[in-house]
Amino acid sequence: MKGCRPLSDPEIEALLAYLAQGRASVRDRTLILLGIRTGFRISELLSLRISNAVQSGKIVGRISVARRHMKGKKSSRELVLHPQAQAALAELVATLPQLPESFLFRSREGENQPLNRRSAWVVLRNAAVACGLEGKVATHSLRKTFARRCYEKSGRDIRKVQEAMGHANLNSTAAYIAVNQDEVDDLILKS
Repeated sequence: MKGCRPLSDPEIEALLAYLAQGRASVRDRTLILLGIRTGFRISELLSLRISNAVQSGKIVGRISVARRHMKGKKSSRELVLHPQAQAALAELVATLPQLPESFLFRSREGENQPLNRRSAWVVLRNAAVACGLEGKVATHSLRKTFARRCYEKSGRDIRKVQEAMGHANLNSTAAYIAVNQDEVDDLILKS
């Protein structure tokens, strides 16, 4: 987590436009969108299967990650799905074998093997370089972006962000809220 940064809306749009091309474009775009819209860790995203996304033939309104795939393995986590994430999931699921235990983010190597964390990082890093993004952009940037967006949309209510992130400790949440130097400068000038 340390050192990677959240993404701005224009950077997200640039990444998604770049990822719209290529052999695994639907998978890669969905991975980025789901990361930004759920705040799940990359290992949690890569553990998702079709059965997590589809129930009774429809994309779910809430998605959950099983306890065994969560950091700390103390409890599972369930979140409402943003409409943009639901649409991306529907597009991805349409490209996959309709087996409930198939991984959503499949590697091209092996039968029903999930993408690994390094490969997910390479997808994001290559896209970031191609889009000219500066600074450290890594898979945890997706989670940081989610935290930052929740913080702004909640009127800077860190307690709500804590709940959305699934943190037990408020200090953990505070570490995710990137402080922008322009905001600090503005605060000082207005004081």
